Amino acid sequence: MKPRPARAFCPGFFLAGGHLPRKRFGQHFLVDPGVIHAIAEAIAPEKGDTLAEIGPGLGALTGPLLERLDCLHALEIDRDLIARLKQRFCPERLIVHEGDVLAFDFARLSPGLRVAGNLPYNISTPLLFHLSRFADRIRDMHFMLQKEVVERMTASPGSPAYGRLSVMLQYRFHLEKLFDVPPECFSPSPRVWSAVARLIPKLAAERASCDAAALEKIVAAAFSQRRKMLRNTLKPLFAESELAALGIAPDKRAEDIPLAGFVALANFRAAARGRDSS
Repeated sequence: MKPRPARAFCPGFFLAGGHLPRKRFGQHFLVDPGVIHAIAEAIAPEKGDTLAEIGPGLGALTGPLLERLDCLHALEIDRDLIARLKQRFCPERLIVHEGDVLAFDFARLSPGLRVAGNLPYNISTPLLFHLSRFADRIRDMHFMLQKEVVERMTASPGSPAYGRLSVMLQYRFHLEKLFDVPPECFSPSPRVWSAVARLIPKLAAERASCDAAALEKIVAAAFSQRRKMLRNTLKPLFAESELAALGIAPDKRAEDIPLAGFVALANFRAAARGRDSS
């Protein structure tokens, strides 16, 4: 899917009124009408959906979403932007949650939740991990992210981009990169390209049974020094003979191990822990 060609626009239009983008919040406002339309079409919200927009900013995407929804939840930390949103949109239709999204309890919202937004690039990775905790309550997510982050999310084993983010998200979600977005589609323009991605949580039947806590610990250890062999990075957790017994060569690096290999390691470690405690 690609955004339709942009109509003529003024880069300062959505910044009218004197709002100064704040670097500490990673503010880059999407201003290209074609890209805004393409994102709204990708989300395809419908009446009755419960949808939360992260970082609505000045409302460039908020407006098109509200045209199709009964109401929309907006998560915003900037009080100046919150004031503008409340002036622009009816409070019965735009429900604003003020505060740090990394501390927001998404379980407060209805199951079947849909999530979307132009994520602040400075917190995108921890935010994706935070949202993963609520995957069982989420229907889908559509995010604008730094292109490099999307490439890491969707990377395959053996790729330089394959890492902890790839493994942990691919365990929980079906991932799809939808289209790229150039810097000039924002005001102010970031120094990097962006991309829009879709994340759909996997059903329990689609995920290999796994001890999630063990998986997280093992993946973090394996990629902590990604150029080192697994015999070194996983030495506190596995003997070389245990790695070999699971079909994982001790001289491999973390980036060579597919998701299924990490799941096998996690289940072996969890079973061993259970035996030790019995």
